Amino acid sequence: MVALLLFAVPGHAELLIRITEGVESAIPVAVVPFKETGDLPAGDGVSDIVRSDLTMSGEFSTLSPEKMLSLPSRGDDVFYRDWKLLGQRYLLVGEVSRQGEQLNARFELFDVNTEERLLGETASSAVGSLRTLAHHISDKVYEAITGVPGAFSTRLAYVTRQMQGGRPLYKLQVSDVDGKRASIRLESREPILSPAWSPDGRRLAYVSFETGNPAIYIHELASGRRTRIASFPGLNSAPAWSPDGRSLLVTLSKDGNAEIYRMDIASRSLTRLTNHWAIDTEAMFGADGESLYFTSDRSGGPQIYVKDDFDAEPRRLTFGSRYNARPRPSGDGKYVYYVHQREGAFHIARTNLETREETVLTRTLLDESPSVAPNGRMLIYATKQDGQSVLTVITSDGGASYTLPASEGDVREPAWSPIIR
Repeated sequence: MVALLLFAVPGHAELLIRITEGVESAIPVAVVPFKETGDLPAGDGVSDIVRSDLTMSGEFSTLSPEKMLSLPSRGDDVFYRDWKLLGQRYLLVGEVSRQGEQLNARFELFDVNTEERLLGETASSAVGSLRTLAHHISDKVYEAITGVPGAFSTRLAYVTRQMQGGRPLYKLQVSDVDGKRASIRLESREPILSPAWSPDGRRLAYVSFETGNPAIYIHELASGRRTRIASFPGLNSAPAWSPDGRSLLVTLSKDGNAEIYRMDIASRSLTRLTNHWAIDTEAMFGADGESLYFTSDRSGGPQIYVKDDFDAEPRRLTFGSRYNARPRPSGDGKYVYYVHQREGAFHIARTNLETREETVLTRTLLDESPSVAPNGRMLIYATKQDGQSVLTVITSDGGASYTLPASEGDVREPAWSPIIR
């Protein structure tokens, strides 16, 4: 079955967001409704989106506008006593206006306790990009408070599956991190697996069975142009980009056994990186761009292994259970996240790469496909909820979470984009 290509078609089956668990240590932030001037787009306002962004991060608790004692739009109008009485730690005020086909936002962030202005900036966007403008402000606020870049302007790639005419229909979709502005990039009656973002956020690599056999494609998101780069006999799976975007790690069985190769994208030349009778798969580059994490059953069951460089001997990293798979190292090089089986259930766990301490992060039972946010503060994975496949986002320590079920069908195979500047 030849796949039907749809170039950035707006999706009607957006992900829905449900906050399921917060943390007691969340930082109180008051996001005052922005003053609005001109004919602004209908729907959520900029301050509504910023409030939602900060809440879903799990690190902040936001004050309902109905509980605010005043609604200032600039620093000169702020009475700190009001916000101290309400127990707020930070305060965001601002104004958004329209000039022709451009939106302009002015915003200020204050530390309520010290009565200090931490941030004062302006930003602009096209009228049709109000959500982009709001996510940008959220990123600025998040970084000003935490010192870590925000990830609200990043995107998610994922695969949905629903029955249509008695047969499954798969859709590769891309959305904002809150599930909004979903667009369909590929439809197929055959499975789509393992989407992976390029470092510049402009391309996706993935596996498609549209020809009846697994093949790896690179998809340019702006143009919709697709290139099939690996369709060898047997297995073609688990693409992962190099930090410079010039090559992919892939799993191939063209020589009879599943092994890990590095493919130069321009020349299509292959370098074999593992050579063992066991199955080696699901390789990812470490934060240093030289180390390599992968899954292998060479010890009798799936475990995480690491090579410090391409020529090094593999070292086993996980020992906590008989099943550990799909490693995802964090960008700061401190942790590796993976799927971990314990007492018959599959959870998401992480290992501290310095201390080797293992921590199980999730309490759901059928968890898979972890993907780490580019700032390292959140993690998304697929799981089951009420018989439906959904996506769940948790803080990297497992302290807070929210779910992103699809409005139609199941959703799986999430991939978090890099920070796109």
